[in-house]
Parts: sequence; structure tokens; C-alpha cells
Amino acid sequence: MNRRHAEIGDLTLESGRVLPSVSVSHRTWGTRAGGDAVLIEHALTGDSEVTSWWRDLVGPGLAIDTDRWFVVAADILGGCGETTGPTSLAPDGQPWRSRFPDLTVRDQVAAEILLADHLGVDRWHAVIGGSAGGMRALEWAVTAPERVERLFLLATSAAASAEQIGLSAIQQTAIRNDPENGLALARQIAHLTYRSEPELAQRFGREVHDDGRFAVASYLAHHGDKLVRRFDADAYVTLTRAMDSHDVGRERGGVVAALARVTARTVVAGIDSDRLYPLAQQQELADGIPGADGLKVVTSLHGHDGFLIESDQVGALARALLD
Repeated sequence: MNRRHAEIGDLTLESGRVLPSVSVSHRTWGTRAGGDAVLIEHALTGDSEVTSWWRDLVGPGLAIDTDRWFVVAADILGGCGETTGPTSLAPDGQPWRSRFPDLTVRDQVAAEILLADHLGVDRWHAVIGGSAGGMRALEWAVTAPERVERLFLLATSAAASAEQIGLSAIQQTAIRNDPENGLALARQIAHLTYRSEPELAQRFGREVHDDGRFAVASYLAHHGDKLVRRFDADAYVTLTRAMDSHDVGRERGGVVAALARVTARTVVAGIDSDRLYPLAQQQELADGIPGADGLKVVTSLHGHDGFLIESDQVGALARALLD
């Protein structure tokens, strides 16, 4: 694995603002050998270290085989990795923080297109992403269909729904009211939507700890505290607002017309217990993308997080697509 930075210059955003001196941090595995490049898109609070969070899928001999493919993963624009984001320095020499400009998913993909140019990748063998990463993967295939040969969309949608935007808005308000405690609360809200009710019932039920707290409340508080230790509140707001912007049909004649632009051989998969990105959203993708072979359903108790947990099922789909 190699970690590098691509200095892609100034980036004109959809808003018309110019984000100066953009740097894209990325990791690569394997070596280039023709049309063998695979781009993996991480989710909201993920990062480019895909062999960590998808350790059972990405690596030598695994479904996404780093001995066979030139695998690329970039830290998302607007996050708190080493790619330009709210913790980066603005032109005045101070961190951007809450002054960082609003981004869209299309802005994030525009930065990745410049990264691909920097790497000399004219066409990806495959672009793969789940959840927020699936938004960017889809946007790649709609924006630059000639550059995406195969596409794997997992637990994602063609456009953010009213419910998803509403959940995001509550989290953003919590952070704006109190950046540190608000980030922990935002994560608790989000994490609850990432898991399924049957799983929570099975794991926690109405169990109460010695301190008087329900076990499920302690579990959520733990995940909130974990995120505060590794993530940035301004980046969380920036990224969730970008996810709210997601709509491949915007200014393209609607979702149906936008999906019809995709030329990639496509696998669309959803999680049967996902209440955040329900199967109907993946069905819309499978129905609208010409190269999709129906909807593949991953069986999981774990809700939306099944895209990270169900390695055998997800890996089999990825391997079949890549091969």
C-alpha cells in the first residue's frame, strides 16, 4: 500500500465558488498493468484505508484482489482526512472550519476525476461504493460514463430522500448547537439508523446496566464517543450536507434520464434489513440502469451496516462483477 497526495489545483464548485489549491490524499495497492484500475469509494466517516474497514474484501487473494487489480481509494473532499476539507488551511493561513464552502457529491467526484487524470487512469475497470460511497460511484458513472467499465452500487440511492435529509438536518443542528457533544449525539442518531430493530432487540432488548442506563443507550453513547475521538464536527456537517445534495437527476432531466446515461455493466445490491436506504431505492437503480442485471439482495440482521459486515455475500457479488 502506498499513500500519496495529488495536488489538483483550484476546483470550481457547482456553487461557482473556487476552492483553491486542492490536495487529494489517496492510497493505492498493486501496480498498473493496462485497464486494471479499480476505484473504491468510502462512506461518510470512512477513509481511504479500505483494507482496514473492508478487510475481508480487499487484499491479496480476496474478492477485490490487490495482487490482480490496481486498487485506488481517495479520502473524500470535505472530510477530515488529508484531502482538502474544513481542517485544512484557508488562504488566510487559518483552518477553514465552518467557513469551508458547501460541496455537492458532484464536486467530490469532480475532484476524483482530476485525481484519475493525475494517476493516468483514463477508464476504471470498476468503480465500487456503498452508502455515501455509492453516491459517488453512481455520480462517476453518470458524469463520465466513458470512464467506468463496471459499477457496483451497494446500499445507496439515486437521490437523497426527504427522510434521509431530515435525519441529516437533525444531526447538523445538534453539531451547530454544540460541536463536540453535538457530534457525539449526531453519531448516536446516525448509528441507530445504521442497524436494524430486530438486531437491537436481539442484542439488548430491555436490558439495564448497573448504572441504571438501558444497554442500548450505553451502546449508542459508546459509538458517539468513539467518533468524537477520530472525526471532526465541521467535516461531518460538510459531508452530510453534500449527501443531502445527492440527486443524479438534477439538471439532467430527472432520475430516469440520468440513469439511462450509465453504460457500465452494473451490480446493484441492497440489504434486506436496511431501514436507512430501503430496498426500494436500490430497485429504482436496478430498474433504471441499462447494464444492471436486476437487484441483488444481501440478507443481514445488521441493517444498513450489513454492507460492511456481510463480507461473504458482498464479496461474492464484487468478485463476479470484476471477473
